[in-house]
Amino acid sequence: MEKRIVDIEHNLERIDKYLSEMLDYSRSKIQAMIKEDYILVNDDVVKSNYKVKTDDIITIEEMEDKEIELIPEDLPLRIVYQDSHLLVIDKDYDMVVHPGAGNKSGTLVNALLFHVKDLKAIKGEIRPGIVHRIDKETSGLLVVAKDEKCVEDLGEQLRLKTVNRKYLALVEGVIPHNLGKITAPIGRDPKNRQKMAVVDGGKEAVTNFTVVERFKHNTLIECVLETGRTHQIRVHLNYIGFPLVGDPKYGLRKTDTTNGQYLHAKTLGFVHPITKEYMEFHSDLPTYFTEYLATLRE
Repeated sequence: MEKRIVDIEHNLERIDKYLSEMLDYSRSKIQAMIKEDYILVNDDVVKSNYKVKTDDIITIEEMEDKEIELIPEDLPLRIVYQDSHLLVIDKDYDMVVHPGAGNKSGTLVNALLFHVKDLKAIKGEIRPGIVHRIDKETSGLLVVAKDEKCVEDLGEQLRLKTVNRKYLALVEGVIPHNLGKITAPIGRDPKNRQKMAVVDGGKEAVTNFTVVERFKHNTLIECVLETGRTHQIRVHLNYIGFPLVGDPKYGLRKTDTTNGQYLHAKTLGFVHPITKEYMEFHSDLPTYFTEYLATLRE
């Protein structure tokens, strides 16, 4: 961990510009670190456009994936849509999206580099074209941009909350009400930096849910995201006392985590950055998920 105190010479300079010069990292790398809360100012989360002030204390926690070499790998990849600007992937629950500590290969990024020859976005970074991600133990849809312009446009749609993202989630316990809205800020857990938590000073996070089906000890719900924080659905549902079934990080210890958490990104809708056409995609539940629901119905 490294700490820097801003001197008067850099007062009111954008933090991503300031740190990219100080640390010799690309601005996109700094922005990714800020987004993942690896960079704090006076122990608070900030945005990439934050303007530093004299005597601000900036804490930088090293991202472990800094030196990872990206290698194309011939891995199975379900591409549900592709054109010269972007593609939509239907991800298996057991595939990590991008390389990191403990997952230097076998990821979605490694597969993309093999199968998609015109992937140009964020060249040299560990997340080429990844606009948003879903966790390893989560299945379903995500969009990948092929160039910097599409990365920026889709990223802006996410910031403006105009991307339509719906998830199916199976939780522990029976939720008594049919509708709910969870508004609780999320940041890194101060007791465990490998986890996220609802914390004071965290980033705004809003999850809406609707009950789809109730079982004896579980509830199937549809979640609609207004924001896209790391582990948002998992953290929010655990926070209200209904953790995801099978969640290895936030769920109940007695739960079978063989297939990870029962969370599936079933709907993804956005405006195409170039054609300006609204596009919407849908993904069926994986077999293990439907089979588990069948046992609950019995």
